[in-house]
Amino acid sequence: MATPSHRAPLAELVEELLATDGPLPIVAAGEPVLRRGTEPYDGQLDGALLSRFVEALRLTMRAAPGVGLAAPQVGVPLRIAVVEDPAPVPEEVRLARGRVPQPFRVLVNPSYEPVGSERVAFFEGCLSVPGWQAVVARPAEVRLRCEDENGRAVDEAFTGWPARIVQHETDHLDGVLYLDRAELRSLSSGRAMAERWTQPTPEQAAASLGFELP
Repeated sequence: MATPSHRAPLAELVEELLATDGPLPIVAAGEPVLRRGTEPYDGQLDGALLSRFVEALRLTMRAAPGVGLAAPQVGVPLRIAVVEDPAPVPEEVRLARGRVPQPFRVLVNPSYEPVGSERVAFFEGCLSVPGWQAVVARPAEVRLRCEDENGRAVDEAFTGWPARIVQHETDHLDGVLYLDRAELRSLSSGRAMAERWTQPTPEQAAASLGFELP
């Protein structure tokens, strides 16, 4: 149970962030808050403040734009993330990556575990590492356990791209960036991605850049 002295600084930090309208500033790699891990949510924000914070995360994620955003990415070391993916991609990409639309969700105190041993690799990016992407091999299916913003328990399996989003955002809450799990020989600038690696899968990049896929 968080003590009042622990609750107050986080609530004050969030209130300060929400004092101005519009999207919140997204912190970039190199900021310690992205590496320190997070405090489990245990009522540090009252219901009204939590709702305002969640709405600010949603606004910021959509404005970026991104398909997920974790609280540390706006400087708040609290175990909360939001995800949403309209999946506006061509059919060949949808089929190759298993990318299907996902509704807006709030993940409170999430954790995941692999289901089965299959791993899949695709280019991945991050709002806190702007301008770069790299190939990350991740479990193809995971089981997510968390609560929603109303305290209801969630225990659900995710596959394809939704599983990747869930893993990426939960990793943020543990102080892990996607680069920690990436094949660094695949690291590519936004320009290289646009000019060379727009294929639905990273096989061509692997052959050209000299890295292995699972």
